Amino acid sequence: MPLQILADMNISPLTVNALQQAGWDAHRVSTPLSADASDESILAYAAETDQAVCTQDLDFSALLAVSGRAQPSLITLRLSNPAPQIVTERLLDVLPAVTKDVQQGAVVIIEDRATRVRSLPIQE
Repeated sequence: MPLQILADMNISPLTVNALQQAGWDAHRVSTPLSADASDESILAYAAETDQAVCTQDLDFSALLAVSGRAQPSLITLRLSNPAPQIVTERLLDVLPAVTKDVQQGAVVIIEDRATRVRSLPIQE
């Protein structure tokens, strides 16, 4: 099954569009949910629909860690420049390498020059 990406509202529509143009199954949260949906409801929806949440919001990682959930997977961007073009380029560069991890359940943290992968559920 191909990787499905649910982009949080802090991910630009330009980035989502570029991901779609590159062949990724990506949609913004506001398509299936309301634009002001809570982080918890986004996580619940993504888990139910087998989608990975893509976000720049660090709260999602904390919610997953506290809950002990094994899904949904999370792609967190921690970039010094959050411009849509930079975010898009970094995602297009990293996604092919981490797809298998994300499909198996992981938190992927994408930084300017590094990518970290941590399997779910997060163990202390």
